[in-house]
Amino acid sequence: MTLPQVNTLLQVKDLAVEFNTAEGVVQAVRGVDFSVGRGRTLGIVGESGSGKSVTSLAVMGLHRGARVTGSVRFEGTELLGAPEETVRRLRGRRIAMVFQDALTALHPYFTIGDQIAEAYREHHGGSRKAARARAVEVLGDVGIPEPARRATEHPHQFSGGMRQRAMIALALSCEPDLIIADEPTTALDVTVQAQVLELLMKLQQDRGLGIIMITHDLGVIARVADEVLVMYGGSAAEQAPADALFTAPRHPYTRGLLDSLPRLDAEEGEALRSIPGSPPSLLDPPAGCAFHPRCPVYAAEKSELCTGERPLLRQVAEAHHNACRLDGVTG
Repeated sequence: MTLPQVNTLLQVKDLAVEFNTAEGVVQAVRGVDFSVGRGRTLGIVGESGSGKSVTSLAVMGLHRGARVTGSVRFEGTELLGAPEETVRRLRGRRIAMVFQDALTALHPYFTIGDQIAEAYREHHGGSRKAARARAVEVLGDVGIPEPARRATEHPHQFSGGMRQRAMIALALSCEPDLIIADEPTTALDVTVQAQVLELLMKLQQDRGLGIIMITHDLGVIARVADEVLVMYGGSAAEQAPADALFTAPRHPYTRGLLDSLPRLDAEEGEALRSIPGSPPSLLDPPAGCAFHPRCPVYAAEKSELCTGERPLLRQVAEAHHNACRLDGVTG
């Protein structure tokens, strides 16, 4: 269900994440598959609550108290069920994460330079002086001016865009092979968003990084992704090369996301389109396709295919997979 990858870094199969709560079991992720190759970018897109960030934290081994099943293999090494020391050696060193909110992800008490240096020494050892020099180096690599001076400052002294660059510098400090970027452009203005994305693409080109870009912004996905995984209700709805997904989307949810984008050819005063309804509760997801209560195709067809078994991805075109059971059934 995934594109064949050259120099595959990460292979995820049948990933499921559940949380026990007082109200019941939250089925946050259900049976997700994907892979990421060196020098490639996988975009994971969907509304809030679709399971994007839960998936990324499962890959990083950062869930506590959750039931995580399936397989997460990094260059052939199985991470689920592996000793904590094995995962800890890879986390930060080989697989790094850029968190959504840099201000809360960075420690307010320590300087930016100290936090980067600490991460570097954790995985590479060496002297404090060498680690400090590495911190200044990577701050310069991500375009922060006067990096030696800025390394002595605290996170609250950085602007939003500069904090995000500092987060990227922290992720790069140990020269990882794979970066997971969880909503790295959220709350940034469009100019700074463009700068952050250009930085990530340049770093990928220079270093051959694999990148997982998690976002709700299809504009970001269109700009950076080679392959796209669309998630809804904790499951995969559609997966395809980016060009194919944007030119010929197959799932009604994907089409709804694309239709909701502002259009340059829209008539003056034309209202933005939206997907009616709300995402499903993951405590009690709908039977069958989780999207069917909001789906215009189901509203027209009322097909039992939509309310029976939960649909899984199936190939509908070359390297293009869709979980809609009505794809190819209706005209």
